[in-house]
Amino acid sequence: MEIIPAIDIIDGKCVRLTQGDYAQKKVYNEHPLEVARAFEDAGLQRLHLVDLDGAKAGAVRNWKVLEALAGKTGLVIDFGGGIKTAADVDIIFNSGAALATIGSLAVKEPEVFVGFLEQYGAERFFLGADVKNEKIAVGGWLETTDKWVYDFIEDYSGKGIRQVFCTDVSKDGLLQGPSLDLYKNIVGKFPQLHFIASGGVSELDDVHRLEEAGCKGVIIGKAIYEGRITLQELSRVALTTKK
Repeated sequence: MEIIPAIDIIDGKCVRLTQGDYAQKKVYNEHPLEVARAFEDAGLQRLHLVDLDGAKAGAVRNWKVLEALAGKTGLVIDFGGGIKTAADVDIIFNSGAALATIGSLAVKEPEVFVGFLEQYGAERFFLGADVKNEKIAVGGWLETTDKWVYDFIEDYSGKGIRQVFCTDVSKDGLLQGPSLDLYKNIVGKFPQLHFIASGGVSELDDVHRLEEAGCKGVIIGKAIYEGRITLQELSRVALTTKK
C-alpha cells in the first residue's frame, strides 16, 4: 500500500481546500519544503503536489516550489494543476517532477492529452478522475459530465496509462471516509492498473480498508494536516508495506 501525502499550493504556501472550493482555504504551512521533508523523514517516498494557482489560471504557476522540493528531497513527485500545453509539461519535467498529473484536460481536450502520451510516453503521466455519482466531474468539480468513470478509465488504459487516481468529490476534504464501493468496482474492472484512492480518508482504519479493497495506494491530505493520522502511523504502514 503506497502512502502518498498531498501538498496543495496557493501563493507558494501549503493549503487545503474543502471540496475544491477556493473560498474554503486553510493555510497549514508557509514553507512547503518543511512539510515535504517531514514526509520524507517519516519514510514516505512519494508526494502528490498540486498547483492550485495553476489550476485556476490554466497554466503552471508554482514550478519553483516543485523545483525546490525535487532538488532538496528524494521524494518521487507527481505534479498537477494548470498543465495545458507541451510547454507546461516540459516545465514540470525540467523542474523535477517524475509524473505529470492530468485531470480535466483528459476530459475536455482528449486529443491534446493523447498527443502528450505519444510525445513523452504514457508511463510519465498520472491520470486523475474526479467523480460524482460515478460520472466524471470537471471545472473545479462544479460541472458533472455524462461520462462514466469506467468508460473514462478504459479509454486511457487502452492508450497505455497505468497509474490512475480517483477522487469522489462528494467526500474530498470532509474527513467522512472514502468511497470504498466505488474503488472496489474500479479495481475489479481494471485489475491491471496501479490504482490510487483519493478523498475522504479520516483515520488509519480507512487506509487499511482501502488496502483490503485492492487499492495500490492512497493520497492523504487533510487527515494529516488536521492530526487525524500521524506521520508516525503512516511511517509504520510504509515500513510494513516494504516488508
